[in-house]
Amino acid sequence: MKSLEVSQLAYAYPDGTQALFGVDLSIGRGERVALLGPNGAGKTTLVMHLNGILTPGHGTVHVAGVPVVRDRLKEVRQRVGLVFQDPDDQLFMPTVRDDVAFGPANMGVRGEELERVVKEALDRVGMLEAIDRPPHHLSFGQRRRVAVATVLAMEPEILVLDEPSSNLDPAARRELAEILRSLEVTVLMVTHDLPYALELCERSLILSGGVIAADGPTRELLADDGLLAAHRLELPYGFAIPAPPAGGRG
Repeated sequence: MKSLEVSQLAYAYPDGTQALFGVDLSIGRGERVALLGPNGAGKTTLVMHLNGILTPGHGTVHVAGVPVVRDRLKEVRQRVGLVFQDPDDQLFMPTVRDDVAFGPANMGVRGEELERVVKEALDRVGMLEAIDRPPHHLSFGQRRRVAVATVLAMEPEILVLDEPSSNLDPAARRELAEILRSLEVTVLMVTHDLPYALELCERSLILSGGVIAADGPTRELLADDGLLAAHRLELPYGFAIPAPPAGGRG
């Protein structure tokens, strides 16, 4: 079963602006996939369809085989974990423990089981020692990791991260990359950070003009200067795509 299947997804905002023109994509269980594209390409609009924040004008979305429709939203939102670009949009409780417990508690998890789920999620992101601290006392990078834990506590089918590397210093960026690599969960990473996409995702999609303009191995897409230029994507100045490891996959 696929973690995510999107078929012929089209959407226009109430003001008439057409954001998506027929998006088709499929992500297998356990894949890590980067969603790339210029500003205004429709990336955020697409992500907001994955857990029913927006309703398709045309087409369908399925998460782990469950259709994203109004009467299945509770089920869908357990399966899709959204990690916003700004962790402060997700952290609003007095302590880290309370924030991570919020989702599972709303689903009826209680007592020792809730404590186990909270501690396990924090341990997976290396933040267990901060369990009793107020989130606003943490660094930005630590808050982002706690935000990931709030989603992992719900045991999602797919983790969707919006610009996960933004505003992180090099050490926090590396720590988050190590965490994301360690997770046994499907990942869709929306990013402008092409080196981060290359580091973490073997496969990338380019969303441009409301359609999937390219879908393939990240290394091949980022090595295609014409493709990047056509979709207003740029590697950092002087960045060279490293050669694939000897005997490894390209």
